[in-house]
Amino acid sequence: MSLCKHILGAATVLAAIVCAAPAALAQTYSLDSCRQMAMNNNKQLRMMKEGITKAGYQKKQAFAAYLPALDFAGGYVYNQRNLSIFDSDQLLPTKSFDLATQSYQFNIVKNPMTGEPIKQPNGQYVPETVALIPKDAMTFDIHNVFFGAVTLTQPVYMGGKIVAMNKITKFAEDLAVKMHDAEAENIIYAVDGAYWQVVSLRAKEELAKSYIALLDTLRSNVSAMVEQGVATRSDMLTVDVKLNSAQVDLVKVQDGLVLSRMALAQLCGLPVHTPLTVADEGVELSPKQSSSIPASGYDMADVYSRRPDVQALELGVRIREQEGKVALSTMLPSLAVMGAYSFSNPNMYDGFKKNFKGAFSVGATLTIPLWHWGGDYNKYRAAKADAEIARLRLDDAKEMIDLQVSQASFKCREAVKTYDMTVVNITKADENLRQANLGFREGVMTVQNVMEAQTAWLKARSEKIDAGIDVHMCDVYLSKSLGTLAY
Repeated sequence: MSLCKHILGAATVLAAIVCAAPAALAQTYSLDSCRQMAMNNNKQLRMMKEGITKAGYQKKQAFAAYLPALDFAGGYVYNQRNLSIFDSDQLLPTKSFDLATQSYQFNIVKNPMTGEPIKQPNGQYVPETVALIPKDAMTFDIHNVFFGAVTLTQPVYMGGKIVAMNKITKFAEDLAVKMHDAEAENIIYAVDGAYWQVVSLRAKEELAKSYIALLDTLRSNVSAMVEQGVATRSDMLTVDVKLNSAQVDLVKVQDGLVLSRMALAQLCGLPVHTPLTVADEGVELSPKQSSSIPASGYDMADVYSRRPDVQALELGVRIREQEGKVALSTMLPSLAVMGAYSFSNPNMYDGFKKNFKGAFSVGATLTIPLWHWGGDYNKYRAAKADAEIARLRLDDAKEMIDLQVSQASFKCREAVKTYDMTVVNITKADENLRQANLGFREGVMTVQNVMEAQTAWLKARSEKIDAGIDVHMCDVYLSKSLGTLAY
């Protein structure tokens, strides 16, 4: 008996675990958690984060141009032939000191009879003595030559190019941050849309079930009346058709809800088949009321200062301006100082010797552009045109943002007003349905009148759901337009 109790107890625990498993898998996510998951898992946003890191490295790279550059270069050359200064042995005439003239005179062969110097057929004098320089003595072994140099270069003035490039990379890093922020706002807006879509369809699913319950009740009443002979078969068929249509609508809503959950899961970086439940499902929507209607006017200067896309365009203008300075630098002089230690093997510092030896050297380089047929100047003018295009694009974006803010504010106010009207309509639809049911029981209203009242009841509640969701989305869109969307 004790063994049976243990077996039954274990089976009960196992059954409880199996039944609780699906509930444990279906996690509930709030709007903030969905936003956070989307921010953490979005591939585009992660790529933009890497872009910020890349821009930081490029800024450091540009700063390195201010500092001296130390380089080493070396090489090896094999030569087929040796280097020879003479093509044959050389005989050089010599001189002796003449006491009479107190100077050195060439030793020249003279005619013993006349004492005159003897000339060769080519008109050259015949030297009496010569110095022999063998060809081998002036032949150098350069079959294997090794060489190298260590150089230090310090830019002094590069026409303003280094300063401009440092500003460009700084602006580019800020631009990457602003583009990241703009993309984050777009992600939040998309997540909010998918989140409230799930809430809307979940509410409409419950509404469709309630509507079917009303039709079921009506069908039961009509069926009883048909049996009593106070209603026709046509009335029964009319209710059945309406009930079937409501059931089809329920299936469509449920299918849409499944797809909406998949879309939200994909935006959050979860597997699309994750059994995802949002926190606002089944909760009575409480959007902004009339007392929270947004203002009709805003300080656009503050709006521009908060909008990351506007700030990105402003940085784009600054980058184009600095690119113009880079183009201008190609028409200005550039100056740099340099030092080097060069060495080779063989070397000629102390005669020709086959060992490594080198020497230090210092100098400066100055480059002054003179005439390039207008190429550099046209490049500069093209950069100026790019800067003007960027400024015009910024002005156009500000005009569009002004319109966007006005429209978003208007839509938000209208959404709140619409929601307030749907709340009033629900009260009227409830009363209308109550009167229709009462009249139907009293026999003064037909089945068609009751179904019309039920349809009006369904429409009023569906419009309230849509209006409540619209208020939430308009509020998010207005915050995005004003640059106040928190993330």
